[in-house]
Amino acid sequence: MSERVMPGRADGLIPLRAADALWVDLTADSAVPTASGAFTCSPAHARVGYVLLGRHVVATVRASGGQLSVPEAEVRRAATELNAVGVDRQDLVRIGPFRGAPRQECNEETPLRWRQRIARELQELGGPERAARREVGRPYHLAGIDWRQIFVEQTRDGTQRTWWLPRAVVRLLDAAEHTETQWVQAARTRQASAAVTGHPSHPRQARAADGRQTASREGPTASLRPYNKELEGQLYSVLSRKPGTSRRVAGWACAVCRTAPATVLDHCHEHGYVRAPLCQSCNTLERPDHLYSNDIRVANRYARLFHTDTDDWLRHWHRCPGCRARTTLPLPHLAAWTAHTACRSLRPTHRSPRGRTPCGVLRVSWTGSQNAPRSCLLTVAVDICPSGEHRVLARVPYREAAKRFRLWLAETAPAVAAAAGPDRLDGLPAQFRPVIADTSGKDLELF
Repeated sequence: MSERVMPGRADGLIPLRAADALWVDLTADSAVPTASGAFTCSPAHARVGYVLLGRHVVATVRASGGQLSVPEAEVRRAATELNAVGVDRQDLVRIGPFRGAPRQECNEETPLRWRQRIARELQELGGPERAARREVGRPYHLAGIDWRQIFVEQTRDGTQRTWWLPRAVVRLLDAAEHTETQWVQAARTRQASAAVTGHPSHPRQARAADGRQTASREGPTASLRPYNKELEGQLYSVLSRKPGTSRRVAGWACAVCRTAPATVLDHCHEHGYVRAPLCQSCNTLERPDHLYSNDIRVANRYARLFHTDTDDWLRHWHRCPGCRARTTLPLPHLAAWTAHTACRSLRPTHRSPRGRTPCGVLRVSWTGSQNAPRSCLLTVAVDICPSGEHRVLARVPYREAAKRFRLWLAETAPAVAAAAGPDRLDGLPAQFRPVIADTSGKDLELF
């Protein structure tokens, strides 16, 4: 990677146009595409004191002559952080549109609001292809990231459009939004303090003896604190009604990935207990892929839940005292595990130019309920088989599926299995709690 020499630097400050060129040059080899107008094109906020670069805030300084500049070291630091982010372009997260979702109110403390910005641009311009034809060469960036280059649009049944971004980019933009919120809150606190004391209040800026403003070394953003079981054993129905819960959740790092800021409070819908605060990306990954209320499409992302990141997810699900005591998973998760893991060997394959590929789309459905395990039956099937010959692969009673899971858990995650068992009954309700409806958005109501 080459490094351009910026002429006219003074005290480590470079003008915004030079910073734009430096940003693109430093991130040329990054897995996350970047935009050339990160400092000078909307939604850059250089004139109000800062610019977002990924999850990093760079303060702007009005140098001698009134020209806005930024510290070169901060630009390089932000580029180093972005270059360290890996992106799997096959691991996508749906970001909209969600019909029937409650309208999100504008948060004045978070000007980025990247989901709303993307939705508004795509709806106003009539889709990414039409927008590209209308305004060729126009930069589309959020926090210095050119989201157009990694944006994916999928169409179902020829009519319904859905929008997707790689999971790593979603986490990065969520972190950027959180960082910006912390910055704005800190800036307002300083302004209020300055109104009382009469001292300068511009974010990360102080006036030197010669009248020139320079950047302060102290950053305003509060670091995310790790989640340490502070909410263990509490009921979601009670905690969600307490004032200030959302603000408290936003202060934690995601309990699974431990990098992005938490945005939601995940809970067990069978027992009603809080599990932990999660970021939007991990919460989406964790949700079963429902087709109907008792039918799940077993997508490729289940490989991460039950293979790649198994230990982390099992620990997370067993944060629910009910699931931990029963040494099982909620019914939708157990059904997905049964189809994806226990019945893996039953899934047929077909010849293809690349060898043999798995048959059709794997699905699992169930009749009955986990509250009546004798009558609950899981049915593992293949949908959209190319030859039309495969349908039902297996029918597994609920009790048999739970038994297989316990054996698998003991072999796969011994530490998680050792912490579970029927002797862990402290604080459990006498009766199972009903499923808690979650109406937070389209396709998320069922679990």
